[in-house]
Amino acid sequence: MEITSYSMNWHYPTAMRVGAGRIRELGKSCKQLGMKAPLLVTDPGLAAMTMVEEALQNCRDAGLQVGLFSSIKGNPTGGNVADGVAALKAGGHDGVIAFGGGSAIDAAKAVALIAHQTCTLWEAGPATVDASKMLPVVAVPTTAGTGSEVGQAVVITDDENHVKRPIFHLKMVPGIVILDPELTLGLPAKLTAATGMDALAHNLEAYCTPVYHPMAEGVALEGMRLVKEFLPRATANGQDVDARQQMLVASSMGAVAFQRGLGAIHAVSHSLGALYDSHHGLLNAIVMPYVLVANRAAIEPEMQRLARYLDLPTAGFEGVLEWVLALRAELQIPHTLAEIGMDDTQAELVGKMSAKDVAARTNALKFDAGQYQQLFLNALRGVL
Repeated sequence: MEITSYSMNWHYPTAMRVGAGRIRELGKSCKQLGMKAPLLVTDPGLAAMTMVEEALQNCRDAGLQVGLFSSIKGNPTGGNVADGVAALKAGGHDGVIAFGGGSAIDAAKAVALIAHQTCTLWEAGPATVDASKMLPVVAVPTTAGTGSEVGQAVVITDDENHVKRPIFHLKMVPGIVILDPELTLGLPAKLTAATGMDALAHNLEAYCTPVYHPMAEGVALEGMRLVKEFLPRATANGQDVDARQQMLVASSMGAVAFQRGLGAIHAVSHSLGALYDSHHGLLNAIVMPYVLVANRAAIEPEMQRLARYLDLPTAGFEGVLEWVLALRAELQIPHTLAEIGMDDTQAELVGKMSAKDVAARTNALKFDAGQYQQLFLNALRGVL
């Protein structure tokens, strides 16, 4: 695969507190970033759990005037972000704790980004945002999938136009991240599998994209090795703290690696998520082998190296494809989009949306709308 350019800007992540029990440092971390009254942003399911109340109490014990906002959908919307901003301003909050899976963390980062700006959320970017008005963020992931805790972007659904919109800013990376595997022990097996496959998709697409970033390429390789070794363990035994910790790290590594770019897996899953409101990680997992096959002509050398690094029994592209299919089967991931209730009625629209998606820009091959439509139909019908 030919590198498109040797002129790049490279950025790596942030301060990270890694290990079991590190959530006890939440209040201290908020104070380190200058917060006196943080708003903890999470989803409704987590808000009802003991871990959130314990996190809030930890902040209170540190002398912080902490608040809670939890009106976040599985695919966070612009309306969710607006409601979060309203809650932040009403409570006089001066920072944000992003607590939960990728949806909650994305929404929380968006709230911290836009709360005191003059531009709208959809206008936000490096040229329109006043970075001095962005609020500090401590991120606490409770799933091992998106890696949003170390990302410079969020993906928010424009609920009026039914499209997912990525929003970028270099300073959107949280100031402190707490990776505590004990917070992930209660995650059900199906969500562990789907979020873990999301981490794999990030590392895999970053590895395959034709952008010059050898450091990110190396991070992606090791991230995939961690997924190979530890995702089956974490899914089979949710109390395996070591496997949970390693998957949290693999997830963060995926988000570091995809500074290099993503590709057609995400282009299609973004479109389907906006149209069908389906789980992002599950969509990535289902679409993954179909995109590998579509990209094969451009990624053969990368697959040769990946198969060697993962010590797969079969060499090259065939070995990687066999591994992905076997991993999905072991994790009980559906093989087709039809199995999760989709049909071909919006196939043309999926093709058009996918071709326009920002992730399509760095796919290993350039696909047009018709090719994306066919890719979707292949994933719908199980045609490899």
